[in-house]
Amino acid sequence: MNLHNGSLYWPTTLSTPFKAKKPEKPKKRYDAIIIGGGMSGCLTAYRLLKDGLSVAILEKRKFGQGSTAANTGLLQYSNDIMLSDLIDQIGKKDAVRFYRLSYEAIDDIEKIAKELPVDVDFVRRPSIYFASDVSHVEKLKKEYETLYDNRFPCEYWDGLTLSTYMPFYKPGAIVTYQDAEINPLKFITGILTYLQNHGVHLFEDTVVEDTTYENNEVQLQTNSHQFLAKDVIYTIGYEKNLNAESENSVFNRSYVMVTKPIESNTHWHNQAMIWETNRPYLYMRTTAEGAIMVGGMDENIPEAPTDEKIINECAEKLLSQTKQLFPHLDLEVDYCYAATFAESKDQLPFIGPHPTKPNHYYLLGYGGNGTVYSALGAKMISNFIAGRENADTHIVSPKRKNLCELSIA
Repeated sequence: MNLHNGSLYWPTTLSTPFKAKKPEKPKKRYDAIIIGGGMSGCLTAYRLLKDGLSVAILEKRKFGQGSTAANTGLLQYSNDIMLSDLIDQIGKKDAVRFYRLSYEAIDDIEKIAKELPVDVDFVRRPSIYFASDVSHVEKLKKEYETLYDNRFPCEYWDGLTLSTYMPFYKPGAIVTYQDAEINPLKFITGILTYLQNHGVHLFEDTVVEDTTYENNEVQLQTNSHQFLAKDVIYTIGYEKNLNAESENSVFNRSYVMVTKPIESNTHWHNQAMIWETNRPYLYMRTTAEGAIMVGGMDENIPEAPTDEKIINECAEKLLSQTKQLFPHLDLEVDYCYAATFAESKDQLPFIGPHPTKPNHYYLLGYGGNGTVYSALGAKMISNFIAGRENADTHIVSPKRKNLCELSIA
């Protein structure tokens, strides 16, 4: 399954591509083996390494060639499901806590970024979440009040206020603070370099063919070696055929367009990240190189199209929508691609132990906030394995109560 097709932007920003130093042979036994070397896998390995565990990552491709290369790198505490809607779905206590976990995860990502040997272009930005239509204003105001009442940093702007900060008018917007942007490929290559330098074994081009559990250990048979570990963590991203939660997930594809670099744009408030209330929604950010990255036009089709004509046509549509918001800018498409993504039926990630297989764990950061989910999930997984308290895991458990109810419905 091709996770993306088209011309990717982030690989062009790397000064030196990451090269894994494959060990001659595996250790006799690892404390933990992670299947999948993308964002979730790297962050989980980082956490487990910090806990003093011996760790290996098994990646079926080359590191950095999966979904992370197509990740747009927006880090936001607000989610595809509004906090007010999530409260209706799972109750106020758990909904607010999940939003707080997302907020704290951005702080965790910043701390990790500062420890890496490379600059990963982590920058704090506000986000502007605008009402696509006047009929959305009332719901947007309710969401603002919910966020504000629960002490999340935000403001509400009416249309006039918005138009003083941005070159377009929309009938209302929530501005959230303490969000961030990042170059996701620089981030995981920086983590991989750190992991490799600190003794984590990295095996690429390694496909897991079978796993068995015996004597409190997991044995993994791959296309190249046998591995033995106390615990196994599946961080397989959007690999649908390996996804134990496929029945509770929806696989789609989305399009991304990146412009040629532009001159400094002073009429873009703090280079804020932008998204909207329409579904599917348009979203955009600037990059460290001065380009504008724009995504959207989601389709209910799991695989990215192979026809370049389809990708180019969608890129031109995204460019047109961007020009409607920034008519004063001279914009041209420089890169464009389509990529697979997934979301759960209740808009929350899957994090926690397998319900029937001992010593097997899942971290599937499905949804529009995947990097944030990966960060909060990596902390939860490390807590599970270390035997530390994990009071919030019922919210995102693969077999959570509210998801079972949705499946039955």
